[in-house]
Amino acid sequence: MKDTVSVQGTAHSDRIHDSAIKHVTGRADYTDDIALPAGTLHAYLGVSDVAHATLNSIDLSAVKAAPGVIGVLTAEDVPGVNDISPTGLNDEPVFPTDKIQFHGQPLFAVIAETRDAARRAAELAQIDCDVLPHALDPLAAQEAGYPFVTKPLKLERGDIAPAIKAAANRIKGRMHVGGQDHMYLEGHIAFAIPGEDDEVVVHCSTQHPSEAQHMVAHVLGAPSNAVVVNVRRMGGGFGGKESQMNLFCAVAAIAAKKWNRAVKIRPDRDQDMTATGKRHDFVIDYDVAFDETGHIQAVDGSFAARCGFSADLSGPVTDRALFHADNAYFYPNVRLTSHPMKTNTVSNTAFRGFGGPQGVIAAERIIEEIAYATGQDPLDVRKANFYGGKGRDLTPYHQTVEDNIIDRLVGELEDSAEYRKRRQEIIAFNASSLALKKGIALTPVKFGISFTATWYNQAGALVHVYNDGSIHLNHGGTEMGQGLNTKVAQIVAEAFQVDIDRIKITKTTTEKVPNTSATAASSGTDLNGMAALEAVKQIQARLVAFASEKWGVAPEEVVFLANDVHVGAQVIPFDAFIKQAYLARIQLSAAGFYKTPKIHWDRDKGQGRPFYYYSYGAACSEVVIDTLTGEYRVERTDLLHDVGRSLNPALDKGQVEGAFVQGMGWLTTEELWWDEAGRLRTHAPSTYKIPLASDRPRVFNVNLADWSENRELTVKRSKAVGEPPFMLGISVFEALSMAVASVADYKTCPRLDAPATPERVLMAVTRLRNGG
Repeated sequence: MKDTVSVQGTAHSDRIHDSAIKHVTGRADYTDDIALPAGTLHAYLGVSDVAHATLNSIDLSAVKAAPGVIGVLTAEDVPGVNDISPTGLNDEPVFPTDKIQFHGQPLFAVIAETRDAARRAAELAQIDCDVLPHALDPLAAQEAGYPFVTKPLKLERGDIAPAIKAAANRIKGRMHVGGQDHMYLEGHIAFAIPGEDDEVVVHCSTQHPSEAQHMVAHVLGAPSNAVVVNVRRMGGGFGGKESQMNLFCAVAAIAAKKWNRAVKIRPDRDQDMTATGKRHDFVIDYDVAFDETGHIQAVDGSFAARCGFSADLSGPVTDRALFHADNAYFYPNVRLTSHPMKTNTVSNTAFRGFGGPQGVIAAERIIEEIAYATGQDPLDVRKANFYGGKGRDLTPYHQTVEDNIIDRLVGELEDSAEYRKRRQEIIAFNASSLALKKGIALTPVKFGISFTATWYNQAGALVHVYNDGSIHLNHGGTEMGQGLNTKVAQIVAEAFQVDIDRIKITKTTTEKVPNTSATAASSGTDLNGMAALEAVKQIQARLVAFASEKWGVAPEEVVFLANDVHVGAQVIPFDAFIKQAYLARIQLSAAGFYKTPKIHWDRDKGQGRPFYYYSYGAACSEVVIDTLTGEYRVERTDLLHDVGRSLNPALDKGQVEGAFVQGMGWLTTEELWWDEAGRLRTHAPSTYKIPLASDRPRVFNVNLADWSENRELTVKRSKAVGEPPFMLGISVFEALSMAVASVADYKTCPRLDAPATPERVLMAVTRLRNGG
């Protein structure tokens, strides 16, 4: 008898990404590679050159007269509703009618025979407007009396006032945390093809096909069943294609229906960066009370965010910042409040971690403050404040932490990275080195998994088994390089006990799986994998019943095993068995559905169980800085991350490595900068520095906690991996802080703001040396 070892590419095994070879050879097809029908038109956006103004009029005569121009689109050309706000607040027009709200805001679109003609013509418009005062950051917005873009959230447990009053020590501080551009390799793009009546097909690069479908229908004044959105793959997303694609899909679709010709829109990188949202920057005020041993007694935190001119996803992003402001630490008494501020900047949006990283780094700053105040190793303060057993297991949002493995995880990394020994060696090095200073930090992460908007925690999948035994798989998730399709195919292969090469993974399309959720919140495999597994189970149940009746055996004697089906004593090849089932008119197709159990959330009360489970991780990083220039490098990083029972260790390690480097970039080199006029000046790779290959740690050890298994009934007991390891990059930031602190004999918390650019490191060194 064959066993499961002979089945190739099933779950819990290393498997190359299904498109890896195509990626590196340039044969992977993206939206921009789709062959254009004859007569395809091209669109380009005309944008504002002021940050805030009353819009009086737009003279487009020169634009329309430019060579190759077919026409223009303005708010008057929107046949349906002029709004693409993802939360339905009606605060984000396709094109504005009376007010300009940020520098670079799209005001109209040019439709021309070529992209170059459209791009050149877009510069010819004459904008008549009355300039108004603007506010670019959350503090300026508060001073100017700007409103919130959405309802704030408060999380509260215990009573902070008496706890703070009774505590032996108290520290207040403020931290500025910068934003981040997504810098996906493939920029935004949409390609719309008009159909009969009210129909239109849109090919685009989006993490949320159903939202793009609904938004296109919304602006066209058509039902959703008239719009098909297709996504084969994306060249990166990171959250930047969850809602930001709405604008480009809407423009392409409106133009396609207006001129009854295919229309493609692809902004250049500069316009992509100025017209689309980023990670939210925060100004965080904290007030922490603690005892002489460093145990936290109370925390009061205020999180003010630069949200931009409209709400977009700022509500749930700022909510999640509060959800993770505890990181892995128990706060006996706590109050956390969000301040989602309207600003005259592009509306910020989802980004890997979705507000969580900004909350986690606040928690780490609090730990760092306590460590310097009490003269302790920050790791000892961290461990003293970890969540524990009963009485120390309740979060600020009143969810019990039931799956806590942080002590074991951190302990193992502490030993394997030789943290204690290396820290002492670093302290000795710093004592004798005048210009170069080193730092080391070991930081944890606890990250909640699920959409906090409970209704998004659902997924569908469609599985067909053709009568030759080949399998067609479609699900509602989108592939952006993370390996989602490969993992879901592995799940299906293991369930049918067939080689993965038998399975064809096809593009995500709203025609096959409706009402999908965004591929976001690290939930892609959790949701879509379970939905696909449910579809397989339906088909298998029919096949078992068929075999049991045909060959007169008990259902339990029908077993799928190693590309065969065992029916009693018979062994039938899978494809031959499927042919028999087809001839017997057995349905070989099924739609699977899954919804995450146990979760619930009452936002008004600030209480519930928003997360199905937690993922954990730990990172130990060592850095060296030049105190004369502020320059630095990462010498070594050790990561240990929890992914439950890994579905594909090779892909999961890749996600952990990439997330760490991206998180490190957020906190070190990636600086967004607006000038006084409200212009984003870091709007291209020439002015916005993402980490290079040379910026990676000189020694980079990455391991998965292979002993971990999800206690909840997730797909194959795995855990999410997309977002949680992003926060492991905080270890680099904390190590930089120690290196800076060494110039003042570790007596003072350096209070670095993020990103800790070389300039900021140099200024912090100078400040501490001068007694500041």
